[in-house]
Amino acid sequence: MDGPDGGERDDDRSGSRNERSRPDPSRGDETGNRTPESRDRTSESADRTSERDDRASDSGTRDRTTRDDRGRATRDDGVAIEDGIGRWLLESDDWRVTACRDVATSLAIIAVLVLLLFGISGTWPSFVAVESGSMEPNVREGDLVFVVDDDRFAGGSAVAETGVVTLESGRASGHERFASPGDVVIFVPNGDPTETPTIHRAHFWVEAGERWVETKADPDSLNGATCNEIVTCPAPHDGFVTKGDANPGYDQLPRSGADTTIVSPDWITGKAMLRVPWIGEFRLAVGSAGAATGLGPTATFVATGVIALVLFGMAGGERES
Repeated sequence: MDGPDGGERDDDRSGSRNERSRPDPSRGDETGNRTPESRDRTSESADRTSERDDRASDSGTRDRTTRDDRGRATRDDGVAIEDGIGRWLLESDDWRVTACRDVATSLAIIAVLVLLLFGISGTWPSFVAVESGSMEPNVREGDLVFVVDDDRFAGGSAVAETGVVTLESGRASGHERFASPGDVVIFVPNGDPTETPTIHRAHFWVEAGERWVETKADPDSLNGATCNEIVTCPAPHDGFVTKGDANPGYDQLPRSGADTTIVSPDWITGKAMLRVPWIGEFRLAVGSAGAATGLGPTATFVATGVIALVLFGMAGGERES
């Protein structure tokens, strides 16, 4: 519209529109502040994506979740037989390989323990379980007793070059085992391998033909018997007269204790050194299992140890996971 004010109105309107079309400086600043932050977040996201890609590239298929033969979800460790049989056996998480690895580890531990015990004791088995209370209170039923060869740890008062210290000589020298003088020996009654070994204290040494009832025996342990009433007197051969600490009479009396003749040194399988309370019950259970399965006691003991160690290892693995 023409007129004196027309130009001014147009200028004002144009200026107003120009002012409205220009960005607000304050808003421009806010936009400028947010833009670097957005760029930083984008850069950080890109870095994380790159790291994941690098890890995926390095580990191959390790991040993939698969299913095992039992249908359980498991992570693929990325180790294959093609990577080397040794590495596969050592690093694979396959449950079959892990089970075999646990068994092999258990066998190795048992082998080391067996060799160590045999090196110390010089005899096998190195432990015996006590089946009766004939040695109470010093050795109790259910105890597991560590055994050494009779020539190991022989005291200076051992008799007849046997490595065994008797109660008689132990009293003079101060040699004690299980709270009483003398050694506690494990022997086979009458030398019969079908008999259950006996663990009793060696009381004194006799020589062939000796009337030991009259020369060395304690009258309180004879149950009133005389030499003429005892088959083993005179002594048929050199050896030991033995007795359980809890028994009233010597083993060499009729129907008493182990019911054996004079114990020859050749019938002694070891000397008792220390006991572990109650653990013998486990050993007796293993022996019963061996008799039921037809396996020898050593094989049954090893098999039981392997199973126990594998179960222990599996339980530890579950706790860790």
